[in-house]
Amino acid sequence: MEFIDLKAQYRALKESIDARIHAVLDHGQYILGPEVAQMEQQLAAYTGAKHCISCASGTEALLMSLMALGIGPGDEVITTPFTFAATAEMIVLAGAKPVYVDIEPDTCLIDATKIEAKITPRTKAIMPVSLYGQVADMDAINAIAARHGNIPVIEDAAQSFGATYRGRKSCNVSTLGCTSFFPSKPLGCYGDGGAVFTNDDALAKALREIRVHGQERRYYHTRIGVGGRMDTIQCAVILGKLERFDWEVQRRIELGEAYREKLAGSGVKLLAVRPERSCVWAQYTVFVEDRDAMQKALQAQGVPTAVHYPISLNRQPVYRDDDSAAQTVNSHWAAERVMSLPMSADLGEEQMARVVAAVRSLR
Repeated sequence: MEFIDLKAQYRALKESIDARIHAVLDHGQYILGPEVAQMEQQLAAYTGAKHCISCASGTEALLMSLMALGIGPGDEVITTPFTFAATAEMIVLAGAKPVYVDIEPDTCLIDATKIEAKITPRTKAIMPVSLYGQVADMDAINAIAARHGNIPVIEDAAQSFGATYRGRKSCNVSTLGCTSFFPSKPLGCYGDGGAVFTNDDALAKALREIRVHGQERRYYHTRIGVGGRMDTIQCAVILGKLERFDWEVQRRIELGEAYREKLAGSGVKLLAVRPERSCVWAQYTVFVEDRDAMQKALQAQGVPTAVHYPISLNRQPVYRDDDSAAQTVNSHWAAERVMSLPMSADLGEEQMARVVAAVRSLR
């Protein structure tokens, strides 16, 4: 059994993906070829955002967003410690300081009620993470940001592309939305890729310049930038996958609901999905006690698992922050208990039955 079955997905889309890749090989425009603009247009339309700026990775999307906002040394960015390292990593690389706010214990999303207490005159952005495929409480976060001088809000939506929040799409619920097209994401390419979404014309212009080394036009550099372009071939792969993406999103939602029903009463604690939100289950994550033993037992039955994430960022050697670590007890509790089960749109009923039976046999 595959933890994420990308091979089944490719078999279903092989004809279209192959044709699109060969079209790139034929025209030879491997950097910023026509597929890049085509993908950006389709993704902007999908989210409802005015602008989509593709880039080299979800990590690069975060860095470019911070750069477009002019965030640097002496600035602070509020975020969560319960996320992949890239979230804090890009804040630090921009020269700013990550300020950690604890998560809600049942969703693992940043607790919006605790953000306001962390705002200082140095706060230049708030970066909530839409974890496991569910969007954070963006209306509450945006309202806090507005009350404090319209602080920009950057949604780290690396895991939530396709999810909805009160009828709006992830990546179009804040100042900037950043997503990842890493192969295992809900919408993934066959390498690295990402995108930033915004309705702000000035930020979009800045982002397009930043991704090509700060060039307004060729060899005319107006700002500090990066080599942040997404390869044309990877954009072609995304265009192929978009052909059945609506089906995949609905399938992920249905599989998440099926897992919830079948694991009820199994002894594992399930992640909550808030009303008026959908979850695209980038990872189907549960909470378990004695996780190491359970993972080994499941592996012995042929059921792969993963942990996203075992150590809170403010307990990581390079991002260690003892003061905030003492205040983020929910993050540490979750880090010791989260375990992800197999999930992809092509997960079959028989495969799910095997996973559920194996989990139930250990409780």
